Amino acid sequence: MKIGKDLVAAAATPMVLGILADGESYGYAILQRVSELSDGELEWSDGMLYPLLHRLERLGHVEATWGASPAGRPRKHYRLSTDGEAAFAEQRKQWSVVSAALQQVWADRDGGRSPFALGGAPA
Repeated sequence: MKIGKDLVAAAATPMVLGILADGESYGYAILQRVSELSDGELEWSDGMLYPLLHRLERLGHVEATWGASPAGRPRKHYRLSTDGEAAFAEQRKQWSVVSAALQQVWADRDGGRSPFALGGAPA
């Protein structure tokens, strides 16, 4: 299934903040985690991730430091700042509202039996 660009873009910030809420990470590992979390359905590119990380850094939500990789090559590591933790908490609240509204719409359409309300996939 191809996930539309609008939905991918809308989910990008909370997804990255959530991944970094679990601990410091670097670009390639974030890309791998997104793919893993979505069972391969979300395939982000460097061209999408790095501008987002730089924007989050400019906003003060993410802090970056350089470190060495196992191969010895420098690698930029990202972690949530205190402001980033607050932004992540706010994003979670907002997405909970959106998710609940969508589940209600789907439940109404399906006569009260939304597959998402039951933890499944959409029909």
